[in-house]
Amino acid sequence: MPFLPLVIGLTGGIGSGKSAVADAFAAIGIPVTDTDALAHALTAPAAPGYDAVLRSFGAGFLKPDGTLDRAALRRHVFADDAARTQLESILHPLIRAASQREIDAWNGPYGLLVVPLLLDRGRATTVDRVLVVDCPEDEQVRRVMARSGLTAAEVRAIMATQLSRADRLARADDVVDNSGAKSAIALQVAALDRRYRELFAARAEDSDATQ
Repeated sequence: MPFLPLVIGLTGGIGSGKSAVADAFAAIGIPVTDTDALAHALTAPAAPGYDAVLRSFGAGFLKPDGTLDRAALRRHVFADDAARTQLESILHPLIRAASQREIDAWNGPYGLLVVPLLLDRGRATTVDRVLVVDCPEDEQVRRVMARSGLTAAEVRAIMATQLSRADRLARADDVVDNSGAKSAIALQVAALDRRYRELFAARAEDSDATQ
């Protein structure tokens, strides 16, 4: 029976650059399962989560084209803990099941499971290693404002619901420093790729030695 790939949990605060790091791994052929992308797919019209979200939150969160107004829904749930819990109860079981289907199809020594709230929601036990993407908080705010149109206050309100930067770093097995240019990511990813391949090989050797 083939040895299962390592599951590397990629996480970081909003605006830290998780997608850029995941893209760098994908560029060298590493499988990536992105829970945000799965959430989008699962809440598209006719997808399993779409009707459930509308039943719970109403048609006021629809755009004229019938798709979910994700920005408005995000603002709503981050301002209301009960609403956020309700949305998570709808989407998280669907996302977990879809993630596992993708992970089961991975080939190679390891893959990335991208979960923004990996440490916040106690899912770190479901991965072999935690890889945190890190950058200064002011840079997080700047990036999110540039891409989403949210105000600085709205971005900081979202950040306040997430684990602190210090806590994420304290619980990381590995860290990518994304405070500088994107070109710096590739070198860090290459080093991590070597490390993860070595860890996979060592685990396989340990398993063979005990059999």
